[in-house]
Amino acid sequence: MQSFKIRGEHFSMGTFLLLMLVAFAFGVAVRYMWILAFAGNEAFMWNNELMINTNDGYYFAEGARDIISGVSQPNDLSPTHTALSRMTAILAMILPISFETLILWMPAVFGGLIVVPMMLIGRFLGSDMLGFLAALLSSIAVSYYNRTMIGYYDTDFFMVSFPLLVLWGLMYSFKHQNPWIYMFAPIIASFAIFWHSGQVHLLTGITAVALLYTLIFARKEIENYQALALMAIGLTNLPWFLKIALIIVIGSILARYGHKLNTKTRIIYIGSTIVFYLIFGGIGWIGSILGSGYFGRFRDIKELEEDLKFFHVLNTVRETGAIPFETFAVRISGHVYTFWVSMAGFLLLLWRYKILMLGLPMMVLGLFALQGGLRFTIFAVPLAALGVAFLILWLVEFIQKNLKKPMPQLLYYSISVAIMAIPLYPNIMHAKAYMVPTVFNKSEVQILDKLGEMADREDYVLSWWDYGYPIRYYSDVKTLIDGGKHSGGTNFPVSFSLVRPQIPSANMARFDVEYTERSFRQRCGLSFECMLKDRDFNDPMSFLKTFDGIMIDRPEKTRDIYYYLPLRMLDIFSTVAVFSNIDLRTGEQVFKPFYLAPRSYQNDPESINFGSGVVLHKQGAMLQVGEQNVQVRRFVTTEYNNEGKLQVSTQEINSNGPVSVIYMKSYNRFVLVDEAMFNSTYIQLFILENVDDRLFEPLLLSPLAKVFKLKI
Repeated sequence: MQSFKIRGEHFSMGTFLLLMLVAFAFGVAVRYMWILAFAGNEAFMWNNELMINTNDGYYFAEGARDIISGVSQPNDLSPTHTALSRMTAILAMILPISFETLILWMPAVFGGLIVVPMMLIGRFLGSDMLGFLAALLSSIAVSYYNRTMIGYYDTDFFMVSFPLLVLWGLMYSFKHQNPWIYMFAPIIASFAIFWHSGQVHLLTGITAVALLYTLIFARKEIENYQALALMAIGLTNLPWFLKIALIIVIGSILARYGHKLNTKTRIIYIGSTIVFYLIFGGIGWIGSILGSGYFGRFRDIKELEEDLKFFHVLNTVRETGAIPFETFAVRISGHVYTFWVSMAGFLLLLWRYKILMLGLPMMVLGLFALQGGLRFTIFAVPLAALGVAFLILWLVEFIQKNLKKPMPQLLYYSISVAIMAIPLYPNIMHAKAYMVPTVFNKSEVQILDKLGEMADREDYVLSWWDYGYPIRYYSDVKTLIDGGKHSGGTNFPVSFSLVRPQIPSANMARFDVEYTERSFRQRCGLSFECMLKDRDFNDPMSFLKTFDGIMIDRPEKTRDIYYYLPLRMLDIFSTVAVFSNIDLRTGEQVFKPFYLAPRSYQNDPESINFGSGVVLHKQGAMLQVGEQNVQVRRFVTTEYNNEGKLQVSTQEINSNGPVSVIYMKSYNRFVLVDEAMFNSTYIQLFILENVDDRLFEPLLLSPLAKVFKLKI
C-alpha cells in the first residue's frame, strides 16, 4: 500500500482554476479539428453555418425551435418538454449567435466541462495533478469524444458529467459531514434525471454502493445515512423542481438543527425518507430491474411476445450488440495497452482510496459495453483516465525517489504531462481521423426546405426512420417513424410502403397515416393493430392481400402524404425490406429478396466483379452468385441529361431471368435486384421515376432526393 503513493499537493485556487481552464481549452481545441476539416465547404452548410452531424440532434432542435416560435401542433411529437430543448431555447434567446451556431457548438462547450468534476475528484483524492492529467485524457477519450464532438448535438454531453458530480458530492459529504454539503449530490441527481430519465439507474447504483461503503467502512457515521436519505429524494420520480424544493427545505433543517436531533429522531427521518423513496419511484425501479426492464431491451429478439410478430429494430442497431474487445478497449482509453494500464491504475486507486468504490457502478456499466453495446463505454472513460493518471504520477514519484537530489517541482509536473502525452496521442489521432459528415448535405436540405413550403404542418412525410428527425426539423411536418419511434410494429407499414409495388404502397400509406391519427384519439394500439380490429380481420396476411387492389375501401383522406426518397436509402434498402418481409403470424421471413447496391466494383473486359462472390459475366448476361449462375432478366441504364432530366433505357434479355441489373450511370453505381425488389416503390419512383400517375404526383426531383405527393 505504502509503495503506491503519489505526491499529494493542492495548488492555489488560482492555479487550480487555471489548470481547469487549460484542460477545458485542450478538449475544445481537439474538437475544433472537425471545424477545420469542413469549414467553408458549402455542401455541409445551411444558413451560413455548418450543420450538425447526428440525426437525434434534430429531435431536440425541433423542440427548441417550437418553444421559441410558440407553435406546435397536437401529436407532432415535438420534444418541447425535454431539458435539452428547453435549455437550447433559453440560450438561443439570450446569446447573440444564430440557432445553427448554438446547436453546433453546444456539445463541445458543455462536453468539455467534464474537466470540472474530474479535477474536483482529483483534489478530493489529494492531488490536483491527478485530476488535471485525468481531465486531459477523459475529455478526448475516443468514446467520450465521439459523443461530444462539435455537431453531436444530443443529451450525451452531460451524461457522464452529472454522475461524476454526484460521485464527488457524495464522497465530499462523507468526508466533511457538513449538512449544507449534503444537498449538492441530490440536487445534481434531480437535474440529471430530468436531463435523461435513464440516469436514474446509474445514480441509484452509485447511491446503493455508497450505502454499502458506509455499512462496511463507516457504519457508525449516522451523518452518512442522513446524506443518503436526502439523496434518495433526488432519485424519486417526482418533478425535478419539487424534488429540489424538498431537498433544500429538508437539507436546511438538517443544517440548522441536525446536531440537536437525537438518534431516535434521526432514525425516524431516515426511515421516512426510505418509505418516501419506495412510494415515489423505488418500487417501480426495483420491479423494472427484476423484470429486466432496463437490460432486457438488449436481448436478441424479433419482438416481444405479442399476437403479431414484428421484426425488432434492435436487431439492426450496432450500438446494442456485443463488440470486439479491441474496439471496446480503444473506445474507453484510445489504445488496448492504455486500457490495461488504466484498469491496473484504477484497481490500485481503489485499493488506496476505498471511497472510490462509489464509482464502481460507472465502471461496471462501462465494462458492460463488451456485451451491451458501444454506447456504454462512455461511462468507464473518466475512471479509466484516473487510473492512467495515477500510474503516471506513481512512475514519476518512483523516479523521484531514486534520484540523488530532489527533482524541481516544475520538472516533476512537466515530466508527468510529457508521459501523459503518450496515451493522449492515439486519442488525438482518432479525433483527427474521425471526420463524421453532416447528417444531410445542403442539396438535400434544400429539398426539405422546399417541401416545407409546399406541405401543411399537419401533413405527413413517409420515409425511413433514419431521416425522420431531420425531415420534421427542416420541413416542419409530421412523420410516421423517427429515431425514437421505430419499433417493429411502427416500422412495418412504412417498410411495406417502400418495398411493395405502388398500388399496395399507396393504400398502406393512406391507412397508416389515418390510423396513426386515429390511434391518438382511440388508443387502440399500433396503427396496424387498429386496422385489423377496425376491418375485422384475424389473419394479418389475408388483410395485407387486400392492399393489392386500387379500389380498396380506404379511410377518408384528412391530410396529404408525401414520399421522401433519398439516394442514401440505396445503401440500407435491404434492411428496410426486412421489416415487412415477414409473416406476421410467425415472425418468419416470407421470402429471401435479392438486393445488392455495391459502392465499388471491378470492371474487366469480360466481367464486372461486385465482390462477395457476385460477378456479372458480360458474354451471355449471366450473373454468378457464389457457385450459382442465373440469367439476367433485364439491363436498365439511367442517366441525367444536360437539362437535369432522367433518361431511362431498358434492354430486355430473358423474361424468365430472376435478376435485373440497373446501372445508374450518373452515380457510377450498379443495383442488382430480383423482380420483387425491382417492382418496389422505392426503386420505381427514385431510381426509374416510373410513376403511376393515378397514385403519385412528382413534386421535387433531384439526383440526391425525390419527393412525390400521394393523390389518394
